[in-house]
Amino acid sequence: MRERRHTGKIRIAAGLMIAGLVSACSGLGGNGSLPANAPRVLGPDRDRDHIRLVSAFGGEGRAPQLQRLLTDAVNRLVMATDRPDEAYQVTILNSPVVNAFALPNGHLYVTRGLLALANDTSEVAAVLSHEIAHVTLRHASQRSELQARSELIERVAENVLNDSREAAVVQDQARSTLASFSRSQELEADQTGITVLARAGFDPYGAPRFLTALGRSAASTGGTTDRVASHPSTAERIAKALQAARRAGPRGMGETGRLEYLTALDGLAYGDDPSDGVVKGRRFIHARLGVAFEAPEGFTLENTSQAVLGSSADGERRLLFDAADTPAGQSLEEVLRSTWTDTIEPGSLVTTTVNDLPVVTGLSNGKEWTFRLSAIRIGNTTYRLILAARSGGPDLETIFQQTLGSVRQVQREEARRIRPLKVQIVTAQRGDTAQSLASRMPVDRPLERFLLLNGLDRTAPLKPGERYKIVVE
Repeated sequence: MRERRHTGKIRIAAGLMIAGLVSACSGLGGNGSLPANAPRVLGPDRDRDHIRLVSAFGGEGRAPQLQRLLTDAVNRLVMATDRPDEAYQVTILNSPVVNAFALPNGHLYVTRGLLALANDTSEVAAVLSHEIAHVTLRHASQRSELQARSELIERVAENVLNDSREAAVVQDQARSTLASFSRSQELEADQTGITVLARAGFDPYGAPRFLTALGRSAASTGGTTDRVASHPSTAERIAKALQAARRAGPRGMGETGRLEYLTALDGLAYGDDPSDGVVKGRRFIHARLGVAFEAPEGFTLENTSQAVLGSSADGERRLLFDAADTPAGQSLEEVLRSTWTDTIEPGSLVTTTVNDLPVVTGLSNGKEWTFRLSAIRIGNTTYRLILAARSGGPDLETIFQQTLGSVRQVQREEARRIRPLKVQIVTAQRGDTAQSLASRMPVDRPLERFLLLNGLDRTAPLKPGERYKIVVE
C-alpha cells in the first residue's frame, strides 16, 4: 500500500485485485544463442495500456540478468511458431503474486513471484509459450478480449470504484475478466505452446512441471487456480500437458536451463516490496508510513499498491485498509462521510481512541452486506479500516473491534528492523536437509515455503552439490 495524495473520495483500485490470478501455465527457456534472422522483441513501448497495467502491478521489476534470459527465450519461441515475423516484448512485473498474461498487441508479462516459483528456464519459457499461443491463435480477437482487458486496465488506472458496497465482490469479478479465456482456448494454448517449446529445443516437460508447482502454490495459500467455472482444472491441464510432452519426445530431449536460470534468479526480490508495506501471515506493517495492524483469524491478506485487502476463506467476510492525505482541518467524522458513498446509519458515528490514536467508527447497512467503518489518524495521515460481512454476520462486531484494536503506530526502531527479502541460491552440503535449509528462512511456514519454491516433496532427500532456493534478508 502506497501513500495516497489526493482529496475527495478515497477509492479502491478495482483492477488491482486481479493480482492473485494466474492466467498462464508453464514454459521453456534457451541458451541465449539466436540465429541471425531471429526477430527482436519490441523496444520500450509507452502505449497507454502497457503503462497503466505495469503501474497496477507495482511497476517494472529490475532484474537485468533475468530480463536477458526471458528476452532470449521469447526470441527462440517466436522463431518456432507459425508466425516468426511477429514481435513481442516481455516485462517483469514487481509483484510477489504468481501471475503471467499477454495482451493481444504482443506485450507479455511475468511477475517476480512467478519467476521465484519456477526452477529452470524451461518452466518459465513454457509460461511464455502458452501466452504467445493465445496471441498467435487469435483467441483475443475471437472473443473481443482486447476490449475486455483494455476496460479492465482503465479501471485499474483510474480507481473508478466509487461504490464501496461493490468492494466485497469486485475482486472475483476482475479476476474472472482477466481469466476469461474459455476452457477449449486454455487447453489449445497449452497444446500449441508445448509443441512450440519442443520445436525451439526446450524441454516440453517444463510445462507439466510448472503446472504442478502452480497447483501446489494455490493450495498453500488456500486459493485455487480453477477460479472460473469454464476453465479446465489444474489436474486436467497437467494430464493433457504430459500427453503433449510425450508426443513431442522422450524425457531429456530438450534443454532445461536449470543452472543458468538459478544463476540469474539469485538475488531477486522476494515477497512484498517493503516500501509498500509487508504482509506476514495475518499481520501488515508499513515502515515508511509507520502503521501496522493484524487481520482476524482465518483471513488472508493481499497488499496492493492502493490498499490492503483481506478475505475469509469462504469469502463471507472482507477487509479493506487504505490511506489518504486529507484536507487540512477535516475531522475524522468528515473523512468517513466524504469517502463513503452509501448511507451511514444515524447515530452510529462514535469518537474514541485506539492505542492512543484518534478514531471515529461508524456502521453502514447495504442490501447484502453490512459494513463497520473506521477512520484512524496517525500524524498527518488518515487511514480507513473497513470490515464487511454478508448479511451482517454474527461475529462482525467482534472481529471489527479486534482488528481495530490492533492498529498501531510503528516506531522507528521497529521500522529499521524490517528488511527486504530476496532469493538466494545455495549449494546443498552433505547432511543438509529440507528442514535445515528452511530454518535459515525468515518467513512464515519456512519448511512449506522451501519445499514449494524448490518443487520438492516433504520426503524427498536433498542431493549434495545440487543448488536450491532459499529466502534471506
